[in-house]
Amino acid sequence: MFLGALFLFTFLGGFLLEKSKIPGIFSALILGLLLAFNNPFEKITSSLSFEFLAWLGMYFLLFLIGFKLDLEKIKKLGRFIFKATFSIILFEAIFGSLLIHFLFNYSWPLSILIALSFATVGEAILIPILDEFQLTKTRLGQSILGVGVLDDVIEVFVIMVAVLFLPLLVAPGLKVKLEFNRALIILSSLFVLFLFTFVIIALKKRVFQRKTKNIDRSLFLLVLSILFLFVGLGKTGEVAAISALLAGVAIKNSLPPEKISKLEPEIKTISYGFLGPIFFFWVGIDINPIYLISAPLLVLLIVGITYGAKILASFLVGKKELGKKEAILMGIALGARLSTSVVIVKFFFEKNLIGSNLYSLLIAATLIFTFLVPFLLSFLIKKWRVFLF
Repeated sequence: MFLGALFLFTFLGGFLLEKSKIPGIFSALILGLLLAFNNPFEKITSSLSFEFLAWLGMYFLLFLIGFKLDLEKIKKLGRFIFKATFSIILFEAIFGSLLIHFLFNYSWPLSILIALSFATVGEAILIPILDEFQLTKTRLGQSILGVGVLDDVIEVFVIMVAVLFLPLLVAPGLKVKLEFNRALIILSSLFVLFLFTFVIIALKKRVFQRKTKNIDRSLFLLVLSILFLFVGLGKTGEVAAISALLAGVAIKNSLPPEKISKLEPEIKTISYGFLGPIFFFWVGIDINPIYLISAPLLVLLIVGITYGAKILASFLVGKKELGKKEAILMGIALGARLSTSVVIVKFFFEKNLIGSNLYSLLIAATLIFTFLVPFLLSFLIKKWRVFLF
């Protein structure tokens, strides 16, 4: 009954959010935030079965991040996209890490890692807006989407660093030594996972791209088997997050485009239609609303500094290539976070890399970005439309 009510709320709330170009799945996060004030279902939401489904949702969303990582497409990206991506991410990471280090007293390595994770782009929220204003195929639209594609590489890098150096990146006051045996297990697991990934990609022409009806019919089962085998192997070496990402990379880069187009809707259905709402509700229920009410200026400070840094970097990098107004629009668009940063921030929280207060602030800032970006982008595109073609 609880799951039924959760899915119904997400379904109904999604209609209202999608009118503002915001993915409807965010209504599950909003419900979690509301119940964080007073949760009458604590026995359910703290149960092992519910947490299992939520973790499963996280793995599927991480799988989708890896699934978006098209290696062939990344190779074809122009020099401007590479320059823009790394400049924008670097700019925001510098300002964000300064804020986290001095305001919340986290170590420099952890502050930089958190800032990098929060600087990532959730391009899924941008595509409907770009399509509506017929900008997807323009230079501006392609630049925004190109940065979003290359940004996926940085997301993978952030999670890999977090997992590999997890014991060395704990919050201040905790001292954990990375034991040799544990390090050996992690490295061995990673070696096997990367080996499996390259083997699957290498076999694409011999196995996965052959026209075999049986494989086509059971393709989703094959994907599930690879995902769960990767995650199971990753769990033994405490690198389950990376293994879910690598499973997505392996599938995306081993199947031909026509099979990917058939497979993607099925993966998104189970990710966003079943497990996703449970995960996002889980994210919202762990927020500390009392702290947010007592510190609204901190939320605005995080939004202002990180967004300002991204827009400034976009303007400096893109004013010659795109034009001044278009460069500003690119910076505004790239402020979208969506599921990307939420998944990574939640992962950090569950691994005790960040505390409840910072976690609550980052999720609250993500929510503000989710509502702010479509509004600003739509307003300025309408105002500056003449300059975009």
